[in-house]
Amino acid sequence: MAVRPALVWFRNDLRVEDNPALHAAAASRAPLIALYILEEARELRARGAAWNWWLAGSLRNLSANLAKYGVPLTLRRGDPRKIVAEIMQESDISTAFWNRRYAADETNVDVEIEQHLLAQDCAVETFNASLLNEPWEIKSKAGGPIRVFTPYFRASEERGKPRKIIGGIETVRAANPPRSEALEGWKLEPSRPDWAADMDASWTRGEHGAKQRLHDFVGGALREYADARDRPDIDGTSRLSPYLAHGEISPHQITAALPSRGSNADKYRAELGWREFSYHLLHHYPALARENFQHRFNAFPWRDDTIGLKRWQRGLTGYPIVDAGMRQLWRTGWMHNRVRMICASFLIKHLLIDWRLGEQWFWDTLVDADPANNAASWQWVAGSGADAAPYFRIFNPVLQSEKFDPEGAYVRNWIPEIALLPNQFIHKPWEAAPLELAAAKVVLGKTYPDPIVDHREARERALHAFQSLKG
Repeated sequence: MAVRPALVWFRNDLRVEDNPALHAAAASRAPLIALYILEEARELRARGAAWNWWLAGSLRNLSANLAKYGVPLTLRRGDPRKIVAEIMQESDISTAFWNRRYAADETNVDVEIEQHLLAQDCAVETFNASLLNEPWEIKSKAGGPIRVFTPYFRASEERGKPRKIIGGIETVRAANPPRSEALEGWKLEPSRPDWAADMDASWTRGEHGAKQRLHDFVGGALREYADARDRPDIDGTSRLSPYLAHGEISPHQITAALPSRGSNADKYRAELGWREFSYHLLHHYPALARENFQHRFNAFPWRDDTIGLKRWQRGLTGYPIVDAGMRQLWRTGWMHNRVRMICASFLIKHLLIDWRLGEQWFWDTLVDADPANNAASWQWVAGSGADAAPYFRIFNPVLQSEKFDPEGAYVRNWIPEIALLPNQFIHKPWEAAPLELAAAKVVLGKTYPDPIVDHREARERALHAFQSLKG
């Protein structure tokens, strides 16, 4: 009797090694069908162009890695409920394997698919591939969710070491593959104009790129991570977030590569802990990207400022550190974390623009757009989230720039029109004298914008707005 094939449905786990669903499917000894669906459904939050650009390279790499085992990657586009049902019927699938995801829109669809498969005599096995702990596993002493990061992280550390790395797969059998669409037909990468040229030069997409980046980080920047991670002018961070977001590497692989002790490794583990905490919040508060975690912020007097939002998006606020960050984001699909906080604070507190508009822009433009991290971090900056920054913490963009980009190297790299300004004015061009501006070929208001708002006035306006919530 012919053995019915097994389906491995890839989603945000685009790797061969340490992939629990793929490993379990291979261990079943059933012929394998590997599937990726470019999901299009009304309930699912659409991905941005930067994410899709990364996805194209990741799928090419995954396809090549699976081909080494003789398993082709089937590509389909559309509603995942319809597509999985079709493939189950076409190929007489016995078991479907996939790794879990945690955004409510995605989990709701997954539940529908699982129920349909079970009703059709198709078993379903699901696994945790993207988190060190399931979002529901860490609990308060009362048994509920934890709303503050420090006790959450302490509780997660007390659970002990995470599971061991699973490794790759051995010899597998491939089933007759279903019809596959061509990746090029999805047009995930731009051609004319090729707006992704800087992104392509900045990243090596795929599982191999993830391994190389981890190797380089552990052998390099990790040694000074605790002190250098806030410096956007140097390569002091891991830059692993896009690989984690697409599942080209797992947090288990990262933690296994870290030294067991030391302030730098401990600090980086805490950063991974914030990612875990964000998923904990998302699980318990599914509307994290749409609704204020603290409901008192529903009465906050946001400003309707279309022009201000557009200037922020384009990196034309007149504040160099903000503009540098927004241009880095637009051109590379990524932004240094310290600068993300500065840019988010500026939008929310200097311009009093709703944090949800910033969260949506980051979602549309980041290669590492993450449903938990993105929402939790924006609410943290706004003061509306769990364990949020206090409302009166309003970053001074000039002081932040002077502290974390002391020589102005980051600003000069992304804002070449002011690169000739001396260090004392690179962070605040409006304070330069006319002769100094002329020598640097800067004409404020023409070659580079005047500040969109005065910091002191914006700070007072923000404090007044936040104080109104107390009433």
